[in-house]
Amino acid sequence: MSINNPTNAELTHPNSKVHARRWWILTILCLSVFLVVVDNLIINVAIPTLARELGATTSGLQWIVDSYALVFAGLLLACGGLADRFGRKLMMQIGMVLFGLFSAWAAFTDTTGALIAARGLMGIGAALVFPGTLAILIDVFRNPVERAKAIGVWSAVSGAAVAFGPVTGGLLLKYFWWGSVFLINIPIVIVALVLQWRFVPESKDPSAERIDFAGFLLSIAFVSLLVYTVIEGPHRGWSSTATIAGFIGTVILLAAFVWRELNTEHPLLDVRVFRDMRVTAATSSIAIAFFSLFGFTFLVTQYFQFVRGYPPLESGLRTLPFAVGAGVTSPLAARLALRFGPKRIVPIGLLLMGVAIIWVGTQDADSAYFGPIVSSMVLMACGLALVTSPSSESVMGSLPREMAGVGSAINDTSREVGGTLGVAIIGSVFATTYGPKIVELLTPFNLPESALSAAEESVGAAFAVSEQVGDATITDAIREIASSAFLDGFQAACTTVGVIAILGSLLAYRFLPIKTSTAEKLGV
Repeated sequence: MSINNPTNAELTHPNSKVHARRWWILTILCLSVFLVVVDNLIINVAIPTLARELGATTSGLQWIVDSYALVFAGLLLACGGLADRFGRKLMMQIGMVLFGLFSAWAAFTDTTGALIAARGLMGIGAALVFPGTLAILIDVFRNPVERAKAIGVWSAVSGAAVAFGPVTGGLLLKYFWWGSVFLINIPIVIVALVLQWRFVPESKDPSAERIDFAGFLLSIAFVSLLVYTVIEGPHRGWSSTATIAGFIGTVILLAAFVWRELNTEHPLLDVRVFRDMRVTAATSSIAIAFFSLFGFTFLVTQYFQFVRGYPPLESGLRTLPFAVGAGVTSPLAARLALRFGPKRIVPIGLLLMGVAIIWVGTQDADSAYFGPIVSSMVLMACGLALVTSPSSESVMGSLPREMAGVGSAINDTSREVGGTLGVAIIGSVFATTYGPKIVELLTPFNLPESALSAAEESVGAAFAVSEQVGDATITDAIREIASSAFLDGFQAACTTVGVIAILGSLLAYRFLPIKTSTAEKLGV
């Protein structure tokens, strides 16, 4: 290994104190990331509880999950630009305050609509926090090798949060009411704010210009319309006028966004950066990985609680193998990509995710947990780690340091849009399969129309209907039918996710570069 381009001065932060405590700064940034990612997923373990206590339908449950991710994704590009212009630390701290305030509101809502609104507002805070963490990391870690290691740690925390979200949620739901999954955010926000204020340096782009508000509005519009159309597709019909119009409108808004960004002096997102296949292929790989992850976690927590009958805490604990797999693999993934190249590592990660998801979709109500289920979760976690860390490094390493905020926003937006569409599309595939199946199986029972409609809307409602019939034999039969219909929808959804991940691995192999930008700079 020989260093061709960077000088020693360029490999360290100009502020010696910042350079000396760079790993401590990384720890603080990871705490902020952990909070945001956990809240993206902690709600999943509460889905069955919310279905019972708020009477939420499958569509309502999708919106409770997706309202946060939708606003989060829609605002990331704009918030990355704000951070570059006004200061990444400042925007991050404002975001933490908003996140804490809206978490408190979410905890005390009592309707599905109010909770959806509160979750959406929490997404504003998250969008202000997330881009700053990766952008500050890039500014603090000037040495490309150390930067790759730091991104590996950053990615490991994101991966571990995937499992710790359900565990934390399950623990809280065992002893407190469902609003506690939001109140837990407040003490973490306070600690993170104090540590950020004390240790994290401010940074910004000295040449940043005014915000492109037209691009900002168009980006929100096309993402929102796409997700809304997908979520409502099973209920309106995929061939209905409203659904077709929604997809056409999405394409028009996306085209308008691209045209605007190509023809304005100060674009929100300079779409020309996607001419660099490192950026395009890497962001696509991240989007597909998080599409798979979020779609899977949306359903697997329901599988554990409804089909397997585990309480929330036990369901959360059973996702811990995922944290182990992600935590072990993520720090190694960036090094593997540096040595072997993202073209060899990222496709393997997506392939592992696809195989793991298809595998878990073949399980039934009696499948052994310590065996195929644990193995598939670990395999999926390792696959995610092999995608996210090298892909994030490819994006950030391909852009100049002054564009760190925008680069971070591109990286984060791909995660959130992918994850949002994962819940929307997989939830819709599930609903399209589950709904007709349970109606077919329950029709011979001559249930009231209202009960049949409720069971069609969500598996939680089907279990609630089973408790109201007053006959133990019929109750058991309805519960078995609900489990069977759920497993049909679960298998269809998992197969869909798995196929998409495998196709993504082929695309990644075709378009990712042989070497990372870091490897090229170091002459590896």
